[in-house]
Amino acid sequence: MITDEESAKAYVAQHCDVTAMSKLGRFIELLTAENARQNLVAKPTLDVIWQRHIADSAQLLEHVPRETGLWLDLGTGAGLPGLVIAIMRPSWRIMLVESRKRRIEWLESLVREFSLDNCEVVGRRLELVESVPASVICARAFAPLRNTLDLSARFSTSETLWLLPKGRSAAQELDDLPAKQKKLFHVEQSLTDEASGIIVGKLG
Repeated sequence: MITDEESAKAYVAQHCDVTAMSKLGRFIELLTAENARQNLVAKPTLDVIWQRHIADSAQLLEHVPRETGLWLDLGTGAGLPGLVIAIMRPSWRIMLVESRKRRIEWLESLVREFSLDNCEVVGRRLELVESVPASVICARAFAPLRNTLDLSARFSTSETLWLLPKGRSAAQELDDLPAKQKKLFHVEQSLTDEASGIIVGKLG
């Protein structure tokens, strides 16, 4: 279990190279500064940003094959987890979906800052995004589970892996699914919060 900033930073360092770690450090600086202008993350979490946001995003890599196709991050907001993944895995294609104008502009500036040729910011509502087959679909604080699946099923194939960090509501949201869908998913323990879970599965 990742319990503090030191262990969080060490965990992330085990899963990427020194170049990515340097960029993540810079990302934290930029996120902290931008958070004073627009509310990207809850202010108290800035004191534990490696644990609460960076390692929390990086842990999703535990569930993904070493090589993967398109990673679709729905409602990415501050770039969590998608931008963190794009920095850590520069050979993977990452698509960040975000509809709020100020966040779109900020995310686009980060893509330029870090020369993330693998990362595309799609600045529109999900309903207006062209359907593309994704290898991974993730969403962190995007919408209730049933809504997320309904809105995003058109991007999913039989092989698409869904990774949905749900905090403390994971088990309850999974339990609320229709029986046919519920059996396709399970809850994995979050490494950054013993009370939180990640819903993992494939629609089939």
